[in-house]
Amino acid sequence: GVGMGMTAPISITAFPAEDGSLQQKVKVSLRIPSQFQANPPCPSDESIQIEERQGMTIYSTQFGGYAKEVDYVNYAAKLKSALGSEAAYHKDFYFCNGYDPPMKPYGRRNEVWFVKE
Repeated sequence: GVGMGMTAPISITAFPAEDGSLQQKVKVSLRIPSQFQANPPCPSDESIQIEERQGMTIYSTQFGGYAKEVDYVNYAAKLKSALGSEAAYHKDFYFCNGYDPPMKPYGRRNEVWFVKE
């Protein structure tokens, strides 16, 4: 019952298949605004959970436009290629992040994050 407005980024945890495509299982995470973090409102839907994301070190790439699944997959592949075999990061998931509301037509920001091991 509490409106918290738009938060950024909207973060989707993607679980890649062997061929690099995304599995149907995803996890969508929204940042709770600062003023609600000490005492977040209780979700009324059982499928919504509040969790704390621990600090992490990431490898990231940024791109613009209205991001689709294929864009995230392609940029994840480019990031993987740029990192080569030397970088240690979690290969079983990565984050797809969008920072802009749907009605923003220009200057959009999207990122792919790999979490360093």
